[in-house]
Formats: sequence, C-alpha cells, structure tokens
Amino acid sequence: MANVNLIENTGLDDLATSTNTSTVNETTAAASNSNIFVTGNWFAASTTNGGKSWSHVDPFTTLPSAAGGFCCDQVVVYEPSRDMWIWILQYISIPGGNNVFRVAISPGANPTAWHWWDFSPVDLNATWTDLWFDYPDAAVSNNHLYVTFNVFRGDSWERAVVFKMPLGELGAGGGLTYQWWTTTANGSLRLTQGATDSMFFADHNSGTTLRIHGWPDGSATVGTFEVQVSPWSAGPYSAPGPDGADWLGRLDPRITGAWVSGTRAGFLWSAAPRSGRPMTYVKGAVVDVTTQLLVEQTDIWNAESAFAYPAACPNNAGVIGVSLFIGGGPRHPSHVVGFRDGGEWRLATTRASSNGPSESTTWGDYLTCRRHSPNSAQWVASGFTLQGGTERTNVEPQYVHFGVS
Repeated sequence: MANVNLIENTGLDDLATSTNTSTVNETTAAASNSNIFVTGNWFAASTTNGGKSWSHVDPFTTLPSAAGGFCCDQVVVYEPSRDMWIWILQYISIPGGNNVFRVAISPGANPTAWHWWDFSPVDLNATWTDLWFDYPDAAVSNNHLYVTFNVFRGDSWERAVVFKMPLGELGAGGGLTYQWWTTTANGSLRLTQGATDSMFFADHNSGTTLRIHGWPDGSATVGTFEVQVSPWSAGPYSAPGPDGADWLGRLDPRITGAWVSGTRAGFLWSAAPRSGRPMTYVKGAVVDVTTQLLVEQTDIWNAESAFAYPAACPNNAGVIGVSLFIGGGPRHPSHVVGFRDGGEWRLATTRASSNGPSESTTWGDYLTCRRHSPNSAQWVASGFTLQGGTERTNVEPQYVHFGVS
C-alpha cells in the first residue's frame, strides 16, 4: 500500500507573514526547485532555500497600489514550460465604482522582478461601472492562463467571468490580447488543474446537477454539458472541536477542488452530513469529458470529524493529490494532504491546530494543490492552522511538499 511522504512540511512564522494573517487565510503556494512563493490574507512570503528561511513579501507595497489599494485575495502559480511566476492580486473598490485585479508576472526561478496588467469590470463592459471582482481562481493549460472571478454589485452576486490569456504574451510583457466569457447562471467557477489543450470549469447548477464548461485552447467558444450526481446537501454545516469551537460556520458548497487528467475531469466540494456520512464530508464527482458521463464519485469522509475546503491536482502520472482540512469531534482544525490510490484516499495530517477559531464564521475559503517543479510526480500544497490561541494573529500558514512512498 502506498503512503503519503511529507518531503517538506513547514509552518511560516511571524517574520514570514508579518502577522498579516487571517482565520479566513486562503493560502496558495507554488514551487520551482528550492524557490517557493506562498500567499494568503494579507501576506506573501518567499524562500530560495526550500523553506529553511523565509522573507516577507508585502502585497500592499511590493507592487504599486491600484483602485482603492490592495484588498485580500491572492493566487500564485508557477508555470514551468516558460519559467515564470504568476501572481494574482485583488484590490479594493473605489467608493461607488470598480475594483481591479492584477496579473503580475516574474520570469526566472526567483520571483523578484514583476511586470503586470490590471483588469476592471469596465474594461469588459463600459456599463459595468459599479461592479467589482472577488474570489479568484487560476490555472494554466499548454498555452494559456485562465482566471476566474465572481462579479458583485454591492453585496449581491451578479455574474462570473473567465479570462483566457496567452502565456507567451504574458511572459513577453508587452501587449496582451485576451478573451473573456461570462455567465449569470453559475458562480464561483473552479478551474481544472492539469489542463493541456482544453480548460474545464464547473459549478452546481441546481440540486444534484453539475454544470461543466469546456474552453479549448484553440477556440473562442465555451461548451457546456451537465451530469447528475447522487443526492447531497448544502448544509447546515457544523463540527465543534474539543474546545467547542465550530470552524464550519462560513462553509458553503462551492466547488473548491478541480482537476483534469486525460479524458477525465474531477470536482470536489464540501457536503453536509447524510446517511452513511455522519459528519460534513468532501463529495467528489469524476466525469468523462468525451462521453459527458459521470464515471465515479469519490467521497472523502470520517465518522468522527469533518472534512472541508478541498483542493486537488493530478501529478504527471495522473494520480490525484489533495489539500484540505479535517476538524471537529476530537480534533481541532488540522491541515491534511494526500492522494487517490486506486479506489482509496491516502491522507496524512501535516499539522493540527492547538485551538479552534474564536468565531465560527472565520475559516476557509480555499487552498491550493499544485505539481512540484521539476519533480512533477510530487505536489506542493498550502494550508494553515491556529497555534497558541484563537485569533487571526495565531494563524500559521503551512507549506507542504509531498509525494508517494
């Protein structure tokens, strides 16, 4: 039986984060050899020695300000075929108007010199003067960067947007020609890690219907199909830990993990307890994008603790790696990584929290799992725990490099 091998498992200290952490920490991570970049709310950090020492990278000041100033959400990706880092940052709305998100690019192994482009809702439609972007996701295919955002009017969700940007033009740093697609039917679209010549992204349509979109690299047209999955519930979610702190008050059923390998695309989300699943669990669905049929449902569950907030990525052999949380019952919220081994999930805890959060509405909202570069049979993952207290300054981001042993 294969096991999880924790090659590097490091908590980032206060020097790395400048204590600009949150219990809604939304950590992301990427690696190139011994160069690693980690982001979260409201910090970034880098290392050039595999995590032995870290430097704080201030997202408020490292790049010039935009719109109302740096806000919160970030995503980092390393793209090995062009040897470049991709850093996506979300900025605050101008009162009564737009915000922007920024796509910043740094070539070479160590991300230090950045060039960037900013995107505002009015760049897409001149009438979208009071809309703003939130909740990013990013993934690459052979030739493009894909970025998704929700779009809000005030506090009300209005639509989702997917951007498609040529990797060659991003690396060159000159003019950028990009395509975009929008829908008012589905939000929080999650992109498939591991894409090659087509990107897939999905959301729940209604009830047990999963709506999946496909956007080929060489096409301007987005295709759509739907599959039915077995019954599941979108709440309520609750999983108090040993101190009574319930870390699932913010949880919702958005898809947070997605991958594609060969002709199969998979999607993971958090589902409420049901018969045979006594605690909140991760529900999975795998579809064949050629036949457009459901081929497998891959739950991650535990009888005494809840699983939530999954991220996923295939390695170069098509083995699916995951990064997620477990907590409740006898466990404080803990970070977990692992992989799919035949019909089973092999999981290992990277670190357990010493406490639960002081408020039940403060945990999440997303993690990442990526291929390591150049060891693409292995993965890098982001997570976080609480250490020594219940407040945001007690949050310690976790960087993990793991494989199969």
